[in-house]
Amino acid sequence: MFWNDESRHIEATAVPADYPLTTPIDDALGLKVRLHQRLIDLLNLNLLDRTPRETLRLEIRGAVIGLLAEEKRLLTPAQTDLLIDEILDELLGLGPLEPLLKDDSITDILINTHEAVYVERGGRLQRTNVRFQDTRHLVRIVNKIVAAVGRRVDESQPMVDARLADGSRVNAIIPPLAVDGPLVSIRKFSRVPLAMSRLVELGSITQEMALVLEAIVQARRNVLISGGTGSGKTTLLNALSAYIDDHERIITIEDSAELQLQQSHVGRLETRPANIEGQGEVQQRELVRNALRMRPDRIIVGEVRSGEAFDMLQAMNTGHDGSMTTVHANTARDALSRVEQMIGMAGLDIPARSIRGQIASAIHVVVQAERMEDGARRIVSISEISGMEEDVICMQEIFRFRRIGRSTEGKVIGQYEATGVRPRLMEVLRARGIELPIDLFAPGRVSA
Repeated sequence: MFWNDESRHIEATAVPADYPLTTPIDDALGLKVRLHQRLIDLLNLNLLDRTPRETLRLEIRGAVIGLLAEEKRLLTPAQTDLLIDEILDELLGLGPLEPLLKDDSITDILINTHEAVYVERGGRLQRTNVRFQDTRHLVRIVNKIVAAVGRRVDESQPMVDARLADGSRVNAIIPPLAVDGPLVSIRKFSRVPLAMSRLVELGSITQEMALVLEAIVQARRNVLISGGTGSGKTTLLNALSAYIDDHERIITIEDSAELQLQQSHVGRLETRPANIEGQGEVQQRELVRNALRMRPDRIIVGEVRSGEAFDMLQAMNTGHDGSMTTVHANTARDALSRVEQMIGMAGLDIPARSIRGQIASAIHVVVQAERMEDGARRIVSISEISGMEEDVICMQEIFRFRRIGRSTEGKVIGQYEATGVRPRLMEVLRARGIELPIDLFAPGRVSA
């Protein structure tokens, strides 16, 4: 049965025709939470996940009307429908977050305690009227999120990374580390991954640059994508992966699985945090080493943060051409410095010159992404690593975004241009049957 045996089915209570309709109630959130708690007592929770939403809605509607009568509340049909939708979101989804998660124009959801929820639209932060009943309500929603991926958050483990069913990335931190109350960040991902053609339409990259990147991926060159937080590194990695041949075996390695590769032969690996006893942690470095035993054609690491950078370079240098990864850095040159520092975290006694030699031979192209102050995300540089000169890694920029100024509306004005450098990888592309028009790299070639 849908309802608990010990509960009584609450019927809709008739009310007099002249009963005054209430205006939007001041304690609507409190009413919703009270009704939700009452329904939890009445419902057979084991059947919720197996019950279609519309069937559940019909069952709950009568109960809600009855409970409203007990509360001496009478709402308009529109208010009642909205209340039922919100209760269903509490029962089946993530409560107040559900409308924000369904809004495709929102890219980030930022929760600063239970009273303040911000979203990012078009690169701009906006405060919403969404709020939670209290801290306990917010923590309950957070635990619902992290429990789905086998993780937890409490005073003994107050920080957690998780993901939603659609791949959106979630980070939560609660007291005592969060002084004023729980802080939650949700990085949303498109239900349909952005293709390179869409990035061209948005002005994040030019058609010429996209054509060169397509050739680089198809020619199995190793790519490092660099950028700051929120600059679009993962979005670009997803777009680039679309150029990989469907017959290749790809292994992805991530802290929190969020890549949306479209190929049929993809093996996805994810790290695991330590349990309550501090045991059982599996780091990215172990997964990279294990991936080498899984006969991959390409290895894609969502982001290198520490010692796994060494294992990633080893993979790139030992037959896994066409591998890709991302790193946090503000410039292409800084990205190489960061990789060098992370190799040092592996605890290996390797001379700096040898480390740089490994980097220069393993990574072929560095793509720099940037989130501008107007919220726009752009590929600001594509650079080729051309080898070593004494102790310095040689790098030459092929394309760049040159800033000109800002408009009166605060938009960044600039143009993409070729530097005039003819990349050395042209010979590799030609050997693999890929021909690019030489005028793509004409000095001063400008794209809007």
